[in-house]
Amino acid sequence: MKRVFMINLLARRIMSTTSQKPIEESISKKLSSKFQPQHLEVINESSKHNVPKGSETHFKVVIISDTFEGMPLIKRHRLVNEVLKEELENGVHALSIMAKTQTQWEESGQHVSKSPPCRGGTGL
Repeated sequence: MKRVFMINLLARRIMSTTSQKPIEESISKKLSSKFQPQHLEVINESSKHNVPKGSETHFKVVIISDTFEGMPLIKRHRLVNEVLKEELENGVHALSIMAKTQTQWEESGQHVSKSPPCRGGTGL
């Protein structure tokens, strides 16, 4: 019951704007504020999973920031997870992170890999 209350509280606080995508916008706002990215994509992949229509539970984040310069990948991911701690504790079930510097982004051809299909929790 406490978790449901916290999710509702988070959703209400975030929905103080007129948005229909409160979690997605919260993720975008927090990451923009913390990392001042040159490029940021917050992709809601919830529709690819067995969740109700309009859910905000599965996200992919593509964040390009020179803040990551000289930083190991695991540290980049930990920083992103730390910034999004509230969302991860209150309803976001999955978060895929692509965190690169501007140079790495350009060298990759600005390629974002396609997410694998949902396995539906069957363990296949």
